[in-house]
Amino acid sequence: MNNLSINNARLLGRLRELGTIGRHADGRLIRLAASDTDKEGRDRLAAWIEDAGLELAIDRIGNMFGIWAPDGTAGRAPLMLGSHIDTVIDAGIYDGCYGVLSGLEVIETLKQAGFVPARPIVVAAFTNEEGVRYAPDMMGSLVYAGGLDIDAALATVGTDGSPLGDELDRIGYAGDKEPGFLTPHAYIELHIEQGPVLEREGIPLGAVENLQGISWQKVTIEGDANHAGTTPIFMRRDAGHAAARVITFLRERAKASNTPTVATVGCMEFQPNAINVIPSKAIFTVDLRDPDEIRLKQEEAALARFLETLAAEEDVTIAVERLARFEPVTFDERIVAEIETAAKARALPCRRMTSGAGHDAQMIARIAPSAMIFVPSQGGISHNPREFTADDDIVAGANILLDVASRLTQEE
Repeated sequence: MNNLSINNARLLGRLRELGTIGRHADGRLIRLAASDTDKEGRDRLAAWIEDAGLELAIDRIGNMFGIWAPDGTAGRAPLMLGSHIDTVIDAGIYDGCYGVLSGLEVIETLKQAGFVPARPIVVAAFTNEEGVRYAPDMMGSLVYAGGLDIDAALATVGTDGSPLGDELDRIGYAGDKEPGFLTPHAYIELHIEQGPVLEREGIPLGAVENLQGISWQKVTIEGDANHAGTTPIFMRRDAGHAAARVITFLRERAKASNTPTVATVGCMEFQPNAINVIPSKAIFTVDLRDPDEIRLKQEEAALARFLETLAAEEDVTIAVERLARFEPVTFDERIVAEIETAAKARALPCRRMTSGAGHDAQMIARIAPSAMIFVPSQGGISHNPREFTADDDIVAGANILLDVASRLTQEE
């Protein structure tokens, strides 16, 4: 297997073809979960799975699986490769799709080479990883791993008022398999880095050893609306100013820290949102991330203390709602080492690294040994039409996935 490589043209061609599905008239790529364009992407993936001679299976949350189970592997836990094909609004073509299509390419390459695995190999495309239309993100893999009840997930109402279960049924991807019907022997996810580290250091591969914990909160600050010209500063209950102090607090605390903690206020709304009216209400989100659970809890506690002090100093009321909370994940050391070994065998520099973004792998790690492989993202850009990874890096990552998969699928 040492000289075997994936079919470059097939992988790159499919990646670009899938990238045309969901293109709007204005050129934006939008394939939100369970939408009409998601159906088009799923249909194309299903056709490729069936053309490869794999069994297509779909579970109740809409997760798609292409299963290769040669004679003699029945009853054995499969090696699972995968990611997702739903996108954000105005997306690039690589995020998620690269991992799914590379997983399919690995299986096809092994089949065509006459490789005989000791256990099945499965490629998975998980539903609603991005969480744009339905919350939370990584929903399909979370349900699959038992972290979210399937009926509750199907009842989730999207940003357009549609229940997820109804939409999956409408587009023909409400499957009959129970989530978790296959428990993987191991899971590997190949992904673009979505950050600048590999490109900056000139390294083509990352062996992802852990993934940051994520804390999402919604903060609502209430003061009084009043005239912007006639109300003295010292008499104001200004929800907008209080919100600005939170942003500054988070940024300065993160900058002063010698840890990898990051903090982001990504959404903000003022009421009444008028140029000459002091804001009576500010509603915003806080995204805290750290690969260490103790530090993440410390940051959450520091924010809570600051909000309590802020409420008194600014004479405002503050309410906090927890939106999502995922603990940091440490990936399987043995698989991470296998990735490094495969990179060395192909004379490709590789470094261990932390994932700053959430991925389906963090959910599947709850039920099976898991790890990730990263390839560089030009400029560190993702969730953006300028998202780009060079073809050579795309191919290199897929070949490492091929090598690791061929080794892991031979394990007893």
